[in-house]
Amino acid sequence: MDEAPPVLWLGGPPGAGKSTVARLLARRHGLRWYNADAHTWEHRDRAIAAGHTAAITWERMPRAARWTAPVEDMVAMSLHHERGRMIVDDVRALPPSPLVIAEGTPVTPPVTGPSGRAVWLLPTAEVQHDRLVERGMAPGVGAFRLYQALRREIEAQVEEYGGRKLIVDGRQSVADTVAEVEALFADALAECPVAATAAERRRLLRYANRAAVSQHQQFDARPWAPDGALSTMYAFACECGNEACTADVELAIADFPPPPDDSAPPVLAPGHHAIMECDRSGG
Repeated sequence: MDEAPPVLWLGGPPGAGKSTVARLLARRHGLRWYNADAHTWEHRDRAIAAGHTAAITWERMPRAARWTAPVEDMVAMSLHHERGRMIVDDVRALPPSPLVIAEGTPVTPPVTGPSGRAVWLLPTAEVQHDRLVERGMAPGVGAFRLYQALRREIEAQVEEYGGRKLIVDGRQSVADTVAEVEALFADALAECPVAATAAERRRLLRYANRAAVSQHQQFDARPWAPDGALSTMYAFACECGNEACTADVELAIADFPPPPDDSAPPVLAPGHHAIMECDRSGG
């Protein structure tokens, strides 16, 4: 069996800030960012192929009806529990290096086991409420109720398993939360392989950017998907390869360089250029 990469696990419910933290840590340290949301439709297709009743039911329902079901049915149809096992399989199939930071709502204590490299961001009910509203979600709608139920379930599991947690109560800035998670993962960040060159960093950035493209393409391919999914604007990570870069590039999904042409020039923020090793040495 091929060697699996070392992994940092970052879990928590919707509205916890997992993706923001993982993305920033990956860019700063040269990690591979595995974003579970980017694999949503791939996982749903696997579940459908396996004959999973809730997945098939959800796919066949009118879109509006999906959010009027009892909350326990919505949890089942979200594949929250099933997707955890799929995430583990995905991560095991990644190259053995560099260190992976894998984040997502289905990353739960039963998924990670007793790993010392797992942390859960747990927003208070008030913080989650406010962040979901900021995303344009109305309190009381089906998705809102689902996300609240997932918060309660994840909180209970973390407590039961004794998982490491950070309470997100609204007093921390993004930088504060990143620093706290970074400190908890300090040993692994020092010990495990990370991207050593700008070229390696660019490949990791392209991997993460292309995962987002694939997510939208798979959604667009569904017969019930509304028109215009590929014209959606997305904040792609600048692919300059500078570890200090946090810039994003707003592009339509359809305008991102298509695979398999990984020789396509890097997507760069205005004023940025692809870092070469000579840039670091002064040569």
